[in-house]
Amino acid sequence: MTVNRRKKNTRQRGSMTHGWGAKKKHRGKGHQGGAGMAGSGKRADSKKPSIWKNERYFGKFGFVSKTPKARINAVNVSYIEQHINQFISNNLIKKEDGFYSVELEKLGFNKLLGDGKVSMKLRIKTPYASKSAIEKVREAGGDVAGMVEGKPKEPLQ
Repeated sequence: MTVNRRKKNTRQRGSMTHGWGAKKKHRGKGHQGGAGMAGSGKRADSKKPSIWKNERYFGKFGFVSKTPKARINAVNVSYIEQHINQFISNNLIKKEDGFYSVELEKLGFNKLLGDGKVSMKLRIKTPYASKSAIEKVREAGGDVAGMVEGKPKEPLQ
């Protein structure tokens, strides 16, 4: 047997305030004193107990490095193998001397990662590559150019 219970809002009908006390309340943030850090004593001397011992409550801390960082857009070796026919048809990859010549920056990437297997001979030019990616490409008979021991020859800017 199911019991039909009235919804709360139907029980509130006719009460004018719907359980919020005065008629003015329950409008925006006015009744609770504001939003966020309001009432924390930032403008007056009355600091609240929650921030008495917290020395890092006010102000800014730390620093932001001003040296430019290279934005890394990485791709896995498996992705290149899976889409190699599509890249060849779009003239983004060329086949020369039994090797597939890949310039990662033409494809929109600047780092090679080593997830997946390599079964083709790839000659990849990239400014960044992981050690596992370099090993997998070399084991398949290809090579990775533009790198010196896993580090770029010249930094990207």
